[in-house]
Amino acid sequence: MTIETEESVMELSVIIPARNEAHLLPECLASLLAQSEPGFLLGREWEILVVDDDSTDDTRAAAEAAGVTVLTAPPLDLSPQGGFTGKNNACWTGAQTASGAWLLFTDADTIHEAGDLGRALREAERHKAALLSYSPRQVVTGFWQRAVMPLVFSELASVYSSKLVNDPGSRLAAANGQFLLVERDAYFSVGGHRAVGPSVLEDVALARNIKRGPRVIRFRYAPEALSSRMYRTTAEMIEGWTKNLALLMPSPIALAFWRVLDFLLFFGLPILAFLVPQKFPYQGFVFFLLWVRTAFRFYNRVMRAHFSAPDTILSILGIPFFCFLLLQSVLHHRVNKTVTWKGRSYRTGS
Repeated sequence: MTIETEESVMELSVIIPARNEAHLLPECLASLLAQSEPGFLLGREWEILVVDDDSTDDTRAAAEAAGVTVLTAPPLDLSPQGGFTGKNNACWTGAQTASGAWLLFTDADTIHEAGDLGRALREAERHKAALLSYSPRQVVTGFWQRAVMPLVFSELASVYSSKLVNDPGSRLAAANGQFLLVERDAYFSVGGHRAVGPSVLEDVALARNIKRGPRVIRFRYAPEALSSRMYRTTAEMIEGWTKNLALLMPSPIALAFWRVLDFLLFFGLPILAFLVPQKFPYQGFVFFLLWVRTAFRFYNRVMRAHFSAPDTILSILGIPFFCFLLLQSVLHHRVNKTVTWKGRSYRTGS
């Protein structure tokens, strides 16, 4: 689909890589198509491209029903010499066809708020950023998602500080592939998704390439722009974070150790306060103060994830599962050297 006006210039190409996303695409595309109200892009032309990544469901039919342009990703070579993951293959296919001065890569599990795209373009131009990426508001359901997702995103917020990512003087780079807006010339000058083809963490890898350009990148939490439901089941969440955590966290084993310590102190200190014989005045009060300090440090960290208060409180119970995901990700990347995503297995070089 192309939105056109007289004497307009193609301003933006929205590229959605989609593999078996028939259940998510209609709502995502509806939120994007609603962006075409008068004045959205100040009368400039834009397009939506859905790239079908060898789907076996009705992904193509869902995209065609919405009236958008549907492309077919080339067959994927899954051998060690193949050079592409499925998502990178699809993104690169879309980028080569796209006509926009800006390319927005966004996932099928995103829902875009009214005016999202126009505001993003203006923000990128205002900050002279060659790449702008948003971290969406995460929609979670079920006990384990509500308990674990705040932990994951709080650690991401700690490791990938927006202040440092946005600082041209810092080497730290980050992006979220759920919303990654990049200037066309900057994208192709660093080889785009082709240059990061084998990477299963393509968003961060692309951001690093852009920033080394050197160019300005901008990354922030943007609940006013879009939301996302990353995983529909616990099994999907396990597979997704197994694929990414060992790459995202600088020291995943040490991180697991510190979070286990948080868990033990949070639940162990109250028990000790009752079980340890009273040997000095105010002993119980000392245990209470230590517990308060533990709880404050833990929840102050988790609050960086911007989840709801109930989910933030619940997150302490997610620590064992979170540590399991960290260690499993390390095992897959460093020992098995294989990760699985959406029915495909990829070799890793970690």
